[in-house]
Amino acid sequence: MPALTSEALRGAVEKLTPSRVPAFVQDLVEATTSAQQSRSLAPLRTFVQTWGQFVAIQRRPSRAARLRHLEEAVSGGAENPADAIAEIRKIHAEARAEAGL
Repeated sequence: MPALTSEALRGAVEKLTPSRVPAFVQDLVEATTSAQQSRSLAPLRTFVQTWGQFVAIQRRPSRAARLRHLEEAVSGGAENPADAIAEIRKIHAEARAEAGL
């Protein structure tokens, strides 16, 4: 797991999911602007937490694929999405723990 800095996270995103780099950059710009306007580090903390969790998930291709499958099942209108939602939450919790969040 990379350090929870914008530079390290960007390097991981570039390596793991290059197509997501534009979204990463956009989110970083928005978080920086918001932090400056609000004079608060909260937007930057949220940015690091969001992208740290994303990288933790993407570092394990099988977990990332499982998450995509579950999200598709839920958005596709599964009759009872409770089990899928519970597993999605578990994946996110594991990723946060791995990232040290």
